[in-house]
Order: sequence, then C-alpha cells, then structure tokens
Amino acid sequence: MRIAQVSPLYEAVPPRLYGGTERVVSFLTEELVAQGHEVTLFASGDSRTAAKLEPMCEEALRLDPNIRDRMAPHMKMMEIIRDRVDEFDVIHFHNDYLPFSLFARQPTPFVTTIHGRLDLPEFVDIYGAFPKVPLVSISDSQRAPVPNLNWVRTVHHGLPTHILTPRDVKQDYLAVLGRVSPEKGVDKAIHIAGKAGLRVKIAAKVDTADQEYFEAVIKPLLKLPHVEFIGEINEMQKPDFLSAAHALIFPIDWPEPFGLVMIEAMACGTPVITYERGSVPEVIEDGLTGFITRDENDAVRAVNRLGELDRKAVRARFEERFSARRMAADYVSVYEDMANRPRAQLRAVS
Repeated sequence: MRIAQVSPLYEAVPPRLYGGTERVVSFLTEELVAQGHEVTLFASGDSRTAAKLEPMCEEALRLDPNIRDRMAPHMKMMEIIRDRVDEFDVIHFHNDYLPFSLFARQPTPFVTTIHGRLDLPEFVDIYGAFPKVPLVSISDSQRAPVPNLNWVRTVHHGLPTHILTPRDVKQDYLAVLGRVSPEKGVDKAIHIAGKAGLRVKIAAKVDTADQEYFEAVIKPLLKLPHVEFIGEINEMQKPDFLSAAHALIFPIDWPEPFGLVMIEAMACGTPVITYERGSVPEVIEDGLTGFITRDENDAVRAVNRLGELDRKAVRARFEERFSARRMAADYVSVYEDMANRPRAQLRAVS
C-alpha cells in the first residue's frame, strides 16, 4: 500500500530523548517499510527513516528557538499533504484533531490515532464536533470520555523486539522512567521506594510547563539518601537502566491513555508496579508482568512480592503482545478496511 505517516513536528522521528508519540510513529513506519509498503513520512527534517522523508521543518520544533508559533508549521504541513492526497491509498495522522476539518472534505481515506487524554472538557467538545471522522484509540479506556465517536479499532502500541532487550546485570534499585509531572507520580515513587527500603533512580524529562512543580515538589525529595535523579536518557541507555531495576514504579494519578514506558520495561524483562488507572489493566497482567496496586502502602507490599515474578515470562509476554510487528499488522488491517470502503463522490456546484 501507499501509506502516508504524518507525525507531530515537536520532536524528530525517532526522538533523540523523550517523546512517546514520535517514537511510536518511528516504530510503525520502519515496520511498515520492512513489510514492503511504500511509506512516506511527513516529519521534521532531522528525522531518520527508511521511508521517504518529507521534511516539514528543518529540525524538531522543541529544539528550534526561532520558532515561536509551533502551530504554524503544522498548519502548513496539513495544506501540503492536502495537495498530495492522490499519491496515497491511505493517510495516517498522529496529530490529534488538527486534520479533521480539512481532510473530512476530501475522498482519500484517512485515519487518526489519538495519542493523548480525552477527558478534558474542551477535548470532549472538539472531538464531538466531528463524530464521523475515523479514529484509532491506543487503549479501550482512552475512549471513555467520548465513547460515541467513530472508533474503528483499538491498537495497542508495540516496540521492535531487538531494541530493548534484557541485560545480564544485578538488580539493585527501583526505576522511574519518562516525564516529571504531577500526574506521573514521581513523588509517590520516591515514597514507595523509601518505605520499601530500596534506592530509586529517576530517569525523567522536566518540561518547561512542569518546572514549577519540579522545583516545589520533586527537587526537595532529591536530597533524600535513597534517591538519584539522572534526567533524560536515550534509547541506547534504557536496556541497562531498566534491566538493573527490581521493577519500574509507575504510580500514575490520571487516566493514562497507554503508558509506553510500561512495555519498555517489559521488553527488558522488568516487572511494573503501578496504580489501577486508565489503560493499566489492558497492559499489565497482575501477578504475571507486574502488580496493579491501589496506593503507596499496597505498592510497598507489591515490592516485597517481586520474587514471585519470572522476568523471562515478563519478556515473553512483551513479545507475544506488544511487538512492532503486531502493531503494524493491526494498522494494516485498519488501512485495508479504510481503502476498501466506498468513497464519497465530490460534486461540482455551479
């Protein structure tokens, strides 16, 4: 198939450090190319891909201090793609609601994967204004605030099986990986590790939007003797970091749409201790790939039960459920269904 993948421009594909959506776009794009599809990737110019790259800006917008209005390059990208729709059998957007108005008024099949939360009032309003636009959710729970939209499928994220693999290292700490923000529960992870009598290492990004929270809540906790703050790490560093952890601690306090970090840990054979929020019950199998807990004390009890889990079984379940090959196959099924649907005929009005 001739497939267009349309990424956000905030990070490169794949991102150099943190960046969940762009990382998934990269994994999907490379797997589709490997399966023989003709893929065009619309992304920032510093992206790396085996697909045909169409650079929509010189570099990732987060890294370009000259770009003040980050929406402007995205609007221009929409117009460029609209002028080229006849080149593709299907267009796959990863840009939230941005393409809806323009692309709902043309005949080329398109689908949008929603990567973020949908429980905010303004999101309910904007998505509700486009009830016929075909959407893919990344978990069933993600749909809850807007269940009556045109959801065509849930496709869980997947990772290439060779990128993150278990390392033969000693486990001697609990791990936190991802982003520092109130909903990610880094402070709770620190408390859980302290109560369990273990060190915790935090490999996480601090966004500008979360800097105040970091300074007020997290930074004082970094003085505790059992806490080590590493900051952002790249893909090459993750296998050793996760493999050396007894578990990934993920005490979220929000309706997590998916939680890519959970399957990154599983890929390394590392179990996950998390709270029962959002997608968690769809990703973690309690008592097999980790423990789903209610609060800090429950999580501490789970830490003491980690010896019950088989790290090889954790890796095996990752391979069975969350590979990039499975993800790509799911999406190809969506593309084929979209391409085979009758197309609306546009009529000229005199």
